[in-house]
Amino acid sequence: MTVNTALFELHALQQGLQQLAAEKITVEELSAQARASSHLLASLPPRYSTVLMDLLDRIEASALFTEESCSFSQSDLLAHLQGWADKAQETLELTP
Repeated sequence: MTVNTALFELHALQQGLQQLAAEKITVEELSAQARASSHLLASLPPRYSTVLMDLLDRIEASALFTEESCSFSQSDLLAHLQGWADKAQETLELTP
């Protein structure tokens, strides 16, 4: 596994976030893409996988609601996912 492959998967995930914001893909498609990013998850410390899976579970649950809910604000969850991606990129770029 190389950092380049992990960065490629990360950039694809970031593009998926943009596509979701533009309503070109669904939450389910983004979640499937993120869950399939095996090189990315293997290249990061284990806590990143735990946090990502928790975020994806919450984002999928938020998609079940037609309006923003106090406990399931999809826009807030997607912002957290973007923050996760930013931190993951920083971590990968520091990897020798």
